[in-house]
Amino acid sequence: MANYNKRLPGNVDGEFFVDSTCIDCDACRQLAPDVFREDGNFSSVYSQPKTGEERRSALRALLACPTGSIGTLEKIGIKEVYDDFPLAIEGDVSYCGFNSPDSFGGNSYFIRGADGNWLIDSPKFVHFLVKKFEQLGGIRRIFLTHRDDVADAEKFAQHFHAERIIHRYELSAQPDAEIVIEGDEPVQLEPDFLVVPTFGHTKGHCTLLYKNRFLFSGDHLWWSRNHQRLNAGRDVCWYDWRMQADSMARLLDHSFEWVLPGHGQKVKLPREEMKAQLSALVQIMTTPPQSVASFF
Repeated sequence: MANYNKRLPGNVDGEFFVDSTCIDCDACRQLAPDVFREDGNFSSVYSQPKTGEERRSALRALLACPTGSIGTLEKIGIKEVYDDFPLAIEGDVSYCGFNSPDSFGGNSYFIRGADGNWLIDSPKFVHFLVKKFEQLGGIRRIFLTHRDDVADAEKFAQHFHAERIIHRYELSAQPDAEIVIEGDEPVQLEPDFLVVPTFGHTKGHCTLLYKNRFLFSGDHLWWSRNHQRLNAGRDVCWYDWRMQADSMARLLDHSFEWVLPGHGQKVKLPREEMKAQLSALVQIMTTPPQSVASFF
């Protein structure tokens, strides 16, 4: 729980605050942009909730915060928002919440599939979320985009007897994973699930294309609020920037409407606009001076 004595000076007075344990993961700014802002290397409260919906969004952010860095001055009815998670995005796709510090606060997602549910990367293994997954039919497969965001995947796999999917180059993060992706060509796991290798951020980073609509992009691609465009960042590329640019270009072979990243803002665009944005990003990545932007 956040400590008021460690409250950051950038917070405005009022019910909610952020303390100095914040790791600047951006989760709260995605969930409650009317309340939280980027403030140097932290988040802070720039506007206290004015409506019931804004307050509910702020409470969701409090729950999702991986480091428990968001607090309130008064006792709050936090239980009222537990049932909001997994938080619906569109159709059968939801955001898990309960981001894990082991993934530096990365987002994870839940797909309620006709032939079994999928988890995309991993949230914290917390009792409430486990129970919700059980009520929704459990988890059959866990797709892991790369080594950074595995978090509690092993615990979820053991509890639900689920199959974990990861590329061989990332296997050291989950050495007993049940399904191992090989090579750099797309792999059709099921009719609606296509693994698209996107090497660069890490050696074996992969994305998952679901129903040719939703791209679960890990740390390869995201929407930048600061630049108002699709983005990738050289300063958060841990393996090979040129390889990441090449694999970004290969995404142009696919069509999708949603980008759902592990870090950074999600976005939905018309297919033509998404392709134009992606093409422009490839141009930026391959033409000096190249983008060095972070996840935001």
